[in-house]
Amino acid sequence: MSSSLPTSIDEDFFANKAILITGGCGFIGSNLGRRLVSAGARVELLDCLVPEQGGCWRNIADYRKRVRIHEVDLRDAAPSDLLSIVAGKDYIFNLAGQTSHLDSMENPPVDLAFNCAAQLALLEACRKTRERARVVFASTRQIYGRPQYLPVDEKHPLQPVDINGIHKVAAENYHLLYSKVHGLPCTVLRLTNTIGPGMRIRDARQTFLGVWMRQLLEGQPIDVWNGEQVRDFTDVEDAVDAMLLAAALPQAHGRVFNLGGPCAIRLLDLAALLIEVHGNGSQSVRPFPEDRRRIDIGDYHADFSRIRLELGWEPRISLRETLVRTLAYYEENLGHYL
Repeated sequence: MSSSLPTSIDEDFFANKAILITGGCGFIGSNLGRRLVSAGARVELLDCLVPEQGGCWRNIADYRKRVRIHEVDLRDAAPSDLLSIVAGKDYIFNLAGQTSHLDSMENPPVDLAFNCAAQLALLEACRKTRERARVVFASTRQIYGRPQYLPVDEKHPLQPVDINGIHKVAAENYHLLYSKVHGLPCTVLRLTNTIGPGMRIRDARQTFLGVWMRQLLEGQPIDVWNGEQVRDFTDVEDAVDAMLLAAALPQAHGRVFNLGGPCAIRLLDLAALLIEVHGNGSQSVRPFPEDRRRIDIGDYHADFSRIRLELGWEPRISLRETLVRTLAYYEENLGHYL
């Protein structure tokens, strides 16, 4: 990989660049913001801070005074306000959205507003500025649905099993269309299970692993549904690396890339590893709840060879290391995330 690529916050590629992160107080957005602030960027965070979503003041407590914060809901923001916010930005990392698959099935119009209408509002604001900020959009592996083969590459059919996945496909296409037709340089990253300090642990709206960690730290058995499914997990710092590369490298524009983890692991084995890392605990294996079973994708792990070959990215942090660091974080900060 070329030494000119922004693979570390020690490099100055983004120094003095004007950057907007939507969903900036959320799990991934806050970790991205921390890296960019450390790199000397001029960072602005946009977040609706709706309790059911991922935004949390604690996530940015260590650098809150070094960023400008827009407490704005993209679903109903005035076009003139959005235009003012996006104007002059060099890079926009679009991480805003509704992540809960079950919520999307129970209330599709809300998911439609978060993951479609809000995305169009942001892209329209970008289109109407004279500048052409480089946009990185955080999509999800959920759009593939139940895999027809493993590992899943970007050529796999898109067959979402829930409303959230359908809306994410639409949001991807909005970004790619604006890139092709309007000259707005956009890149789509399809994230797998992203984990690390700051992830939601109150409930499973972001990832079940957060609930497992909370259960473990509260002295409860880890509640494993089935447990035979195989998944991969990306450390949030590795995900941030991918986002920085996607923003910085011209060859990423108009492209779609899978992210993935350093290994695929059966969920029963993941629970055992988490207990081992923690030093104690137990797991309780249960049948899948029917409402979850209907939208579960089964086994999944990603083929991320495209982004490795074209941008030089691959996961660097082992799953064990991620679990150790994340558990240590919540041992100190659990009360702020309940």
